[in-house]
Amino acid sequence: MNKRVYFLMIVSFVIGMVELIISGILDLIAEDLNVSLGQAGYLITIFSLIFAIASPVLLLMTSKIERKKLTLVSLVIFLFGNMITVIAPNYAVLFTGRVVTALSGALLIILCLVIAPSLVESKYRGRAIGIVSMGVSASLVLGVPIGILLGNTFGWRAPFLLITILTILSIIGVYFLMDQVAPKPGVPLRQQLATLKSQKISFAHITTFLYMTGHTVLYAYLKPYLQTATGMETTWISVVYFLFGIAAVAGGGLGGTLADLFGSKRSILFSIIGLGVVLLILPITTNLMVVFLVGLMVWGMLSWLVSPAMQTYLIETTPSTSDIQQSLSNSSLHLGIAVGSLIGGIVVESSSIEQNPIVGGFIVIIALFTAVISIRKPLSNQNEMARIKKQIEL
Repeated sequence: MNKRVYFLMIVSFVIGMVELIISGILDLIAEDLNVSLGQAGYLITIFSLIFAIASPVLLLMTSKIERKKLTLVSLVIFLFGNMITVIAPNYAVLFTGRVVTALSGALLIILCLVIAPSLVESKYRGRAIGIVSMGVSASLVLGVPIGILLGNTFGWRAPFLLITILTILSIIGVYFLMDQVAPKPGVPLRQQLATLKSQKISFAHITTFLYMTGHTVLYAYLKPYLQTATGMETTWISVVYFLFGIAAVAGGGLGGTLADLFGSKRSILFSIIGLGVVLLILPITTNLMVVFLVGLMVWGMLSWLVSPAMQTYLIETTPSTSDIQQSLSNSSLHLGIAVGSLIGGIVVESSSIEQNPIVGGFIVIIALFTAVISIRKPLSNQNEMARIKKQIEL
């Protein structure tokens, strides 16, 4: 495997950290900038919403630009966005910094996924994409405990200062280590969205959106939930986040294995049922700390076990447009993070944070129904799929 693929994995990890790293320090931001906890949570919502929508659009808009140059320009913009975040004197400026980092970060992640396969032989392309994707998933689950550790020690700006430094190192690395990569014409967005005319495909993406929404309703506000429901101190909260992160990364690896052993459909249904049940029973275990911690780790594992099984399912269902489906699946996932953090904030503001796992659990149960619909539906619109495949090959 080309070593530069692992470098792209590191770059994707740095970019991905920005999305959810803020969830562990929401209380610090809210207190320092004099805003409510729900308003602080909207900083996750705006980032993930932009990330979900901007990725395919920006990739098409920049399809004629040489990839190394585009990566460097995007990294510089990403650096600028993080610098705004670090020095933000108020909520409005911080919000602006999140918009800038979301736009540039969305393009950077896709660029890493596009460049990685071009660095290896054709037989290793799938593995190269998997390595970069691992950097993204690891950043989403490990970025939060890193943010808590630095935020509680040095203030909420410290995690973003770290990301700023890592971004500078990434710019230097791309400039000296990466070769020029010629752009490839992208498939028009309208043709990509045309694949969603098949209900089997569209309900699969809806399932991804719903289970990630349900997961994020609680995860985006996990730190204040732990403080309210269990009275847990900051040191233990950091430990909980690290345990959760380890379980989530393990779940990502286990998901692919289970899909191979038992089939993607069974793995999807098992994961979603388990995730919904764990979220619903979590509130009644808060007085039994050992059981509660085990439940958190099971939740962490199941939350990322669904994704590889769903990706395998999409590849099996429509191999001719599998690349497009992976892109749309990524957008569905980040859209779920955006909506989940929004709903979670509404619950916190209008009711009680102790209701977040219940609300999240019911949303995951709805995802079970959409998954069943997708699995039972026959694949339609196959002529359109074949036409899009030809467009990709050209």
